[in-house]
Amino acid sequence: MVQELVGKYIFLVQTFVEAGDRGLSLQEVSHKWEDRYGTEYPRRSFLNHRAAVEEIFGIVITCDRTTNRYRINEAESAVDKREAVDYLINTFTVNSLLTLGKERLSGRVSVEDIPSGQHYLISMMQALLDNAELRIKYRKYLSEGEDVRVIRPYALKEFEKRWYVVAYSTERKALRVYALDRITALERTGETFRMPAAFHVDDTFEASFGIYLPEGEKPSLVKLRTTLREAAYLQDLPLHPSQHLVKREGDSCLFALRVIPNPDFVMELLRHGNRLEVLEPESLRLTVKEELEKALLQYET
Repeated sequence: MVQELVGKYIFLVQTFVEAGDRGLSLQEVSHKWEDRYGTEYPRRSFLNHRAAVEEIFGIVITCDRTTNRYRINEAESAVDKREAVDYLINTFTVNSLLTLGKERLSGRVSVEDIPSGQHYLISMMQALLDNAELRIKYRKYLSEGEDVRVIRPYALKEFEKRWYVVAYSTERKALRVYALDRITALERTGETFRMPAAFHVDDTFEASFGIYLPEGEKPSLVKLRTTLREAAYLQDLPLHPSQHLVKREGDSCLFALRVIPNPDFVMELLRHGNRLEVLEPESLRLTVKEELEKALLQYET
């Protein structure tokens, strides 16, 4: 039920984004709704959905009383507002389109499976909205059994095709990160919690890479040399928000970024192979070198 509602909210957002500044009358919205869902769209339903869109996505659909037309106000630009929830919206949108055109598009559309993006994503999103405490069964990799944990979900974060919930663990009395595809069962405890006023998920991971929670570590100034071709990719998809191009040197480029060099970051650097060289700090350069030597050794023995 929740998944169906979210799909309808996203359809409403997309409809108004496509309409632009001209907006839509209630009658025009109703026609588009009927074309999509095959049912009438009462004014009360539209107003309820409009309020939900503002609550969930932070997108305000305003009404110009002089024309009785609804639109997303330029001051509340959907493009700006959707940055924080862009991947979430795209996930639902693609799934919706693939379901709608499954037969017609069979064999013509290929998407990668996101294992944790299906089963518990909607439930987690609703728990975030309600500030609902959860009891989960969680199975770690290489673990024989499952742990039962009580968590207070603060935020959702996507990384490397997986969804994670950033939550306060009542047992550990600290923030922890849980992969949604490692959760085997989920239920509400019936308790609610108050979100810390200062919490912001992007601020929490500002100096980190991936879903690694900093525990007192300080970010390092990292300098990288890349090939020109790799530089083009890194400029389109930066390794970290702090990344910037320092200069071009002949057939290579020099990048700098400030980040905690955690294991996830080391793995990302290794993925680039000989197209990327770590220059600084020396400790990170040695770590990457050692990992590459270990990999080479596997092929020599």
